[in-house]
Amino acid sequence: MAGAPDFSILSSGNATAVKAGDVIFREGDAADEMYVIKTGTVEIRMGNRVLEKLGENTIFGEMALIDNSRRSADAVAVTDATIIPVTEKQFLWMVSQTPFFALKVMRVLAQRLRAANTAI
Repeated sequence: MAGAPDFSILSSGNATAVKAGDVIFREGDAADEMYVIKTGTVEIRMGNRVLEKLGENTIFGEMALIDNSRRSADAVAVTDATIIPVTEKQFLWMVSQTPFFALKVMRVLAQRLRAANTAI
């Protein structure tokens, strides 16, 4: 995503390695964390349609921390990748310690909403 906010403030201490082709989550799965892509590429898919291709230092799954709903799409590693899960507790801590972090997440949500509106 061009002009993506910098999420490098997050610690990679709990990073997870995924292989190309691995499904990180599926549409309809319970959701309680978002992810930051440290390395690699992840696609967000709905059915056979690619909604977005995301690279390093971007987030996905953030709606899980906002509304506690089930996943709205699939997330699949396109390349080998390292992702950092962020729980609600970690998210709230980040927001309290770094208020601009919340603004970064809101900007991502706004960009994605605008893109979805354009696609309609």
